[in-house]
Amino acid sequence: MTISSNAPLTKKDFSSDQDIRWCPGCGDYSILSAVQNVLPTLDIPKEKYVFVSGIGCSSRFPYYMNTYGFHTIHGRAPAFATGIKLANPDLSVWVITGDGDALSIGGNHLIHMLRRNVDLNVLLFNNRIYGLTKGQYSPTSEFGKRTKSSPYGSVDHPFNPLSVALGADATFVARTVDIYPAHLKETIARAAAHRGSSFVEIYQNCNIFNDGAFSSMTEKTIRNDQQIELVHGEPMIFGKERDQGLLFRDEGLEVARIGENGVTEADLLVHDEARARPSRAFQLSRMEQPEFPVPIGVFRAVHRPTFDSEMQAQMDHTLDAEGPGKLHELLNEGDVWEV
Repeated sequence: MTISSNAPLTKKDFSSDQDIRWCPGCGDYSILSAVQNVLPTLDIPKEKYVFVSGIGCSSRFPYYMNTYGFHTIHGRAPAFATGIKLANPDLSVWVITGDGDALSIGGNHLIHMLRRNVDLNVLLFNNRIYGLTKGQYSPTSEFGKRTKSSPYGSVDHPFNPLSVALGADATFVARTVDIYPAHLKETIARAAAHRGSSFVEIYQNCNIFNDGAFSSMTEKTIRNDQQIELVHGEPMIFGKERDQGLLFRDEGLEVARIGENGVTEADLLVHDEARARPSRAFQLSRMEQPEFPVPIGVFRAVHRPTFDSEMQAQMDHTLDAEGPGKLHELLNEGDVWEV
């Protein structure tokens, strides 16, 4: 990696000399481009960035970034990233993962990283398939999905990545889409600015093994009616004519048409990403077609002390109270015995 100079950084500064080995048309290209465009705007020296990945198509990401990086083992990127952040809290550490890598073998590592609120940024590429190993169903594949490993249809109930993150009490949770470059960059920038664990699910198309996985909500002709963008402080309105919205009735969400049955814009829910409790954000994460539009945007953004800052404070307090330890004394205190 080339160390940055005093000159302003650009996308080119974050592009490595490696040949990109994703399939032509893969959504990963747009995510890579978005990250490389956002990083120069964050006013962080290039040598402070570290990208950590596990196994999968998404996990090639560190090779294509001209930063420090680790291509680790299946599902363990959150554990490696936690260690990196604790060893050097000044670093901006990013976890690049996929629905298979993060939510199958890596599930435990992910949820514990999120509950601890380690100051890391997680970008989860969700294409609802195992792409690297050529098309097996993944933890987010829909029920009944026919693949090479489920020729008669998957009988697994899929994970909802946002619900998993919110269930772990993640402090920043968002969703965006690979083909929405402006929204994608804005969401990544919001995640980077958050102090604590940020979790961004990115709907990403695998045009080889699961093409069109999200077309039912991203096609231009139906997009406005099939998705809703969450904007903090604004009423939850959607539709081509901006005439539909969300109500909260009988402890549940409900779609209503403005102007019908006496419903006005004033009756609609106003999105509050800063609600202390994650229950409303969890309800939004459960919205699925055809009953509801698919939400994108920031679901939750709250502040809580980070694991790494609390750990550093504990170490500083202990050093002040007890002084530096001695390795010889540590090895010979407590229960020791001779063999």
